[in-house]
Amino acid sequence: MPRPRQPRRTWQPPRPPLAARALGRLRALAPAPPPRPTAKRTLDLTLGSALLLLVAPLLAVAALALAVQGHPGGVLTRSPRTGLAGRTFTLRSLRTRRLRLDVLSRLPHVLRGELSLVGPAPLAPGDERGRAAGARHWRQELKPGLTGLAQVRHRSAMPWNEAALLEQHYAEHHRVAMDLAILTEAVRTPLRGAVRGLTRRGQAYLSDTDHRLPGYSAAE
Repeated sequence: MPRPRQPRRTWQPPRPPLAARALGRLRALAPAPPPRPTAKRTLDLTLGSALLLLVAPLLAVAALALAVQGHPGGVLTRSPRTGLAGRTFTLRSLRTRRLRLDVLSRLPHVLRGELSLVGPAPLAPGDERGRAAGARHWRQELKPGLTGLAQVRHRSAMPWNEAALLEQHYAEHHRVAMDLAILTEAVRTPLRGAVRGLTRRGQAYLSDTDHRLPGYSAAE
């Protein structure tokens, strides 16, 4: 009596070794690598860290002076702001505007990724300016900044000088080169004003007698 024919087995690839399978499972459990920082984020981290190290002693002295004054609200102001993708964060600033220390004290927000060095103004939740007129919500596409195009060009000769239009223009055309130009202008403008103030103050103390030769007499 003939034997029954065994069913033909389909070919299967050999299974990987046990060690390779275990390694594959470990790789699957490992967290995905963080995304590579963009050029704008790299600029924020490098320049923001350098600026914070540079102004940290001045910020510490200002904070100590405010603490000695005993302001009832404390050394820092705290206010909610809307950031990237509509997320809300608490913006902390020194309670002083001297030397723009209130703005410089926000540098830790730049390092944490809540702010950028350059961007639109950080708005409070529910601010009408945060509601886009068109279909594109450009304010949610980038982080608010310490300074921006609207701050440095509001007195320029551009045909339009409304802050909302300037910020939308930045959102649509921003590049690292534009950020560097805006940062340069943000630093140069107050320095130029300070130099002019010192020059005018020095001229106010000058008189005709300062340039007269010894022995000069008005009667002559």
